[in-house]
Amino acid sequence: MFTFSLTDIRAVLARGHADAAANGGFRMPYQAIAPEVVTRAGLWLVGDEGVYMMSSGKLAEEQRPLVTHAEECDPKTNPDYWHYKRRYFGGDDGVKFIDAVELEKLIAAQFEATHLQIVMDGTSMSISAIRR
Repeated sequence: MFTFSLTDIRAVLARGHADAAANGGFRMPYQAIAPEVVTRAGLWLVGDEGVYMMSSGKLAEEQRPLVTHAEECDPKTNPDYWHYKRRYFGGDDGVKFIDAVELEKLIAAQFEATHLQIVMDGTSMSISAIRR
């Protein structure tokens, strides 16, 4: 399970829209993705050095993306982040796309929610807006 502050998620979404408007749209997480996939607004759940979210908005040259780490898997705050990432995301690095339109609908429907919770297993991923 990975938990993100909705305040931080909203900031990453807004930054992604601003980056896309300023820099010509949205990008793919990596070149090997299927060519029929259309670039669109969204967030990438990234398993790398911890687990974090970043937007798909195109970045300007030398620009760094805004990211927000999962509370359970932030290298700056959890000394066991690597083990947690390996257990719940897998040992390899990876990227999962989350559509911005669907995510924004979910957040709007749960107006009292404070956090986004993502649960992954070997075959699926579920996303919930929760109140803490």
